[in-house]
Amino acid sequence: MCADRGTGVRAPGSPTVGTMSRPTAAPPTAWRSPEPAGGAPAPAPRRWRTPAATARRVAAALAVALVGAVATWVTWRVFVGTEQGQAVDQASLDGAHIGQNRLWDVAEPVLDVVSVGFIAAAIVTCAVIAVARRRWGLALVTGGLLVGSNVTTRVLKTMVLDRPDHGHGPEFNTLPSGHTTAAASVAAAVLLVVPPRARPWVAVLGGAYAGATGVSTLVGQWHRPSDVLAGLLVVLVWGALGCAVLALGVETSVDRHPPTAAVRVVRGGDRAGTRVAVVLLAAVAAFTGGAALVALRRTWLSDDPVGSTAALLTSYGGGALGIVATAAAVFGTLLVLRRSATSGGTPGGPTS
Repeated sequence: MCADRGTGVRAPGSPTVGTMSRPTAAPPTAWRSPEPAGGAPAPAPRRWRTPAATARRVAAALAVALVGAVATWVTWRVFVGTEQGQAVDQASLDGAHIGQNRLWDVAEPVLDVVSVGFIAAAIVTCAVIAVARRRWGLALVTGGLLVGSNVTTRVLKTMVLDRPDHGHGPEFNTLPSGHTTAAASVAAAVLLVVPPRARPWVAVLGGAYAGATGVSTLVGQWHRPSDVLAGLLVVLVWGALGCAVLALGVETSVDRHPPTAAVRVVRGGDRAGTRVAVVLLAAVAAFTGGAALVALRRTWLSDDPVGSTAALLTSYGGGALGIVATAAAVFGTLLVLRRSATSGGTPGGPTS
């Protein structure tokens, strides 16, 4: 026995211990992929989503676009196509005379920003952000949002919608508001193109900017409240269509070291920020929208909406509050759609 152990000769029937070869790599399992030859790290897996989940997100975005289109038509039909609606809308515009001098000092600089050059600069800026993030599809989507919203407003105002003569204001149509559409479309395009962590801030600031522009057109008596509401709804339609395109597939980058790779990521940070922003925008929309309904209902039921200063102030305040409520609701909705469009995939790839 001692001789056998010293010479390394295996006795018949004894187990093989010293001569057994060791595997060079662990076998693949359900949770581990085979390591490529040469020890190179495996590429990061792409994000995948089930067809049913994609279909739900696309359907939700298209449903919002449809609601926005119908709401645009209803706004025109009620406040432009009926005599009482025109009276209420005109009362809000006439009420803007009160205290206009002081408010115009604030409103005029806001409106001076909006121009064709402003929209062109926004298109270039959004394209640069998208290219820097290596999200090529976003550049096309945001460009389509900016061009589509403003062209749609122009076509609706000059070729599709008219203004029946009910004795309130000029006979030519002013719905939707071009200034409001331009400002809101720029804010919505930025919301779509920025990284996830920045979207809640952009949604809140964008809603505030779009609302301020809309109220400024009312202060300057450039537009009635219904014109502004229609402009915001046009942007909602195109923003929702853009989110539907993004929801068709999660855009991933083949580069394992994108420009934002060095940024510290806090998991769930964008989700918490989105929740706070949505709650804030929903609260603003509910509070101001409720007050607007009360004021405008009182004006609607009045026999003479422009019969007194108090009546004009009530209608003016109701119109301004309605603009703020619509802006908050539009950007809260777009924020939810934007996050939903590129969420829900399996971990392992960058979101867009």
